[in-house]
Amino acid sequence: MQAYSTVRSAIASFLQERGLEWPKKAVIEPSKDPEHGDFATNIAMMLAKPLGRAPRDVAAELSAHVLKTCPDITAADIAGPGFLNLTFSPAFWQNVILDVEKQGKDYGSSDTGKGRKTMVEYVSANPTGPLHVGHGRGAAAGDSLTRLLRKAGYDVTTEYYINDAGRQMRLLGHSVWYRLCQIVNRPMEEPTDWYKGEYIKDIAREMLEKDPSLAKMDDAEAEDRCYAYAMKVILDGIKADLKEFRVEHQNWFSEKTLVDGGKVARAFETLDKAGYLYEKDGALWFATSRLGDDKDRVLRKSDGSLTYFASDIAYHHDKYERGFDFLIDVWGADHHGYVPRMRAAIAAMGKEQTTFDVVLIQLVNLLVNGSPVSMSTRAGTFETLSSVVREVGVDAARFMFLSRKTDTAVDFDLEAVKQRSMDNPVYYVQYAHARICAVLRRAEEEGITISDSSDPAVLSLLSGPEEKILLRKMEVFPDMVAQAAQSLGVHHVSHYLTELAQLLHSYYGKCSILGSGDRNLTVARLCMLRAVATVLASGLDLLGVSAPERM
Repeated sequence: MQAYSTVRSAIASFLQERGLEWPKKAVIEPSKDPEHGDFATNIAMMLAKPLGRAPRDVAAELSAHVLKTCPDITAADIAGPGFLNLTFSPAFWQNVILDVEKQGKDYGSSDTGKGRKTMVEYVSANPTGPLHVGHGRGAAAGDSLTRLLRKAGYDVTTEYYINDAGRQMRLLGHSVWYRLCQIVNRPMEEPTDWYKGEYIKDIAREMLEKDPSLAKMDDAEAEDRCYAYAMKVILDGIKADLKEFRVEHQNWFSEKTLVDGGKVARAFETLDKAGYLYEKDGALWFATSRLGDDKDRVLRKSDGSLTYFASDIAYHHDKYERGFDFLIDVWGADHHGYVPRMRAAIAAMGKEQTTFDVVLIQLVNLLVNGSPVSMSTRAGTFETLSSVVREVGVDAARFMFLSRKTDTAVDFDLEAVKQRSMDNPVYYVQYAHARICAVLRRAEEEGITISDSSDPAVLSLLSGPEEKILLRKMEVFPDMVAQAAQSLGVHHVSHYLTELAQLLHSYYGKCSILGSGDRNLTVARLCMLRAVATVLASGLDLLGVSAPERM
């Protein structure tokens, strides 16, 4: 059992014996000063009033209970007005190494999710152009969230929603047709709203090379051909870019299938039976204002066409029909106003609010030596994800995208992240893993070998404060994974890895490993470093980042 869970379980049994609930303001937190033990809690002060006793008296009784029920806790000292400082035995922390060795890459896994059938839908960019660097952040976040949830025991399916039925796709076809007409000098008025990127020209040229007769077709037929061909080319490119970026999508869901398969009609029927649909001015309305939205929304316009919201409702309705009981959408931050109306739709379907959540992705500010790079898909002035990956590599791009909370903007300097220095965040963490691997190789060259399973008697030599700090940091990895999964916060992983790497580099500078003068102490330290490397590799894998053995 993890240290925090051990403390909480002991206190919970104390409360249960007395028929008490957990006080709202009671906290258990790591001690800020090592001299005050490993954990501190204020719960005795919170229990003083309901028990009608002095806080220090309650703390004394709780101290005796904890020491009796938890052999791993060797001290439960009362401080100040009634704080309780708890200290675990050195063996408890040293056994973290044994746990890591036993579980290997599975260290940190849990059943927090209890097999909950979850759908994570992310990226889902309109196939109107290559993925840009902003899409890359959403791709990294969605993929890493999936890895995190699976490690925490969720049953996760990943999906990409292809917007292949809306106005933007028709505009794509019109843009390609316009470029094609330019190439063959066929008169055509320049569209007022179209995609201008070089990739549009490339697609037009490719289509002409394959079928020169295309230039003589009437506009309507030609635009249909351009739309279908361009969408396939762009979507194939998106799939290739995501694969290179180590991003998984198990399902590719077409928006067109919603209408063609009668799924929109079924969703409307569900909302109508719940009493949330009405007609006004020839349009079909959804009474979202009754469910927390600021106003009602149109689903079907007076001309019979569907709104984007109608398709989105049908899509989420279909997800529930497929048996998913937890839907997670990864959206751009510009969609934040869309969240309340989508939550209204979920409620109207008769689903609990807890079965739906949204992760918002803020912008990426792309820089080159501190100077911003402007990006606009429509204007064709954007940095593609593939070009960024070619420039800095998958590891650097993913780590930087995930280095901050997703609803906070990220400054991404292409030149800075290519530097092989300790100022580069991804290099800093990866080098910690490589540094350990180098030490282990040198140890083997010097004839110092360590077995797959450490000797507890040897590990008992790890008694220094720097070693305890490292052991404590490794011990909280499973709790961090579980909490990050519950909060849908992948940035917790990158923060944890940075802190663990910092402790490793500090330890390496302060404590001699191979030159300790005591062979058993050297072996113990090597075992600890090997465990640190395992945790680093496991954490990096959650981010989709490699753990190199040499740098």
